[in-house]
Amino acid sequence: MNELDQVVKHKLGIKNYARYTDDFVIVADKIDYLKEMLIPIKAFLMKKLLLELHPKKIEIRRYSQGIDFLGYVILPYHIKVRVKTVKRIMKNLREQITRYKSAYINEKVLLGSLCSYLGVFSHSNAYRLEQEIKNKFWYWLHE
Repeated sequence: MNELDQVVKHKLGIKNYARYTDDFVIVADKIDYLKEMLIPIKAFLMKKLLLELHPKKIEIRRYSQGIDFLGYVILPYHIKVRVKTVKRIMKNLREQITRYKSAYINEKVLLGSLCSYLGVFSHSNAYRLEQEIKNKFWYWLHE
């Protein structure tokens, strides 16, 4: 994917571009510019890397709606954890507690899971969500 980075940054001259593994985002103030940049990006991916952009995962939206990227929604003045991500974390944490109570995993593994999920929240403005997760964790653990 380094080749894509080079094309986007140097050949196309896109300034506001970020990529993590196979997810990327471009921020611009003109919708027409974003649509125009999609054409050479799609062509490069197909021709050089034999890859296609998933048609349902291409979004052009206003910045005030937030940028949905890597499990977060990045808004102008704060970052939220995506609702789908929160639901998945709650489900997985509940399952880990069940495994712990059934002696399939030990306390170290269980607490490692909790810390990992809290780490996800640490990259966002999610203080209340962190407190909710901690409270539910201890409730589920002792029910």
